[in-house]
Amino acid sequence: MVIKKIGNWLFLLLVLCAGSVSAELKIAVVDPQRAMLESDEAKGLLTQASEDLKDEQDEVTELRDDIVALQEKLQKDGEVMSQAEQRKVQKEIESKQLDFEFGYKKLQKEAQDRQQAIFQQIGPKYQKVIQDLIEIEGYDLIMDRNSLIYANSKHEITRKITEKLNENRQ
Repeated sequence: MVIKKIGNWLFLLLVLCAGSVSAELKIAVVDPQRAMLESDEAKGLLTQASEDLKDEQDEVTELRDDIVALQEKLQKDGEVMSQAEQRKVQKEIESKQLDFEFGYKKLQKEAQDRQQAIFQQIGPKYQKVIQDLIEIEGYDLIMDRNSLIYANSKHEITRKITEKLNENRQ
């Protein structure tokens, strides 16, 4: 990651130094993740993934709500509860907390896997759009927005790529 950023900076420095010798350089900046995730196809796939994971999400939410309710009960009624009752409620909270953490991590992993699958599905289409734009627009350099500290918005082509992805889908 660091090597990639250093390479990008060195390349940019080389391009800027060479820019004074050559004609005008056409540079573009793109946020690949945003371009793909904002496409209609990705939105549909994300909606489907969200629907597929709804039951798991509901279970995790229910566990969280149960934990909060038990903690409130322990806090509110703890003074009038026997030690045994307090331990029982505390043990139940700990058990539900473990279930919650496991369910949350599992849900998070599944969501990440789904998002990665979406990137793999849309990736080749994204690459084709980039190649088409290079040919049509004549870009000399396209850089990843995520590896830059600053880029003027006039160089930003993320929306254009998303629009092309949507056009190619229809």
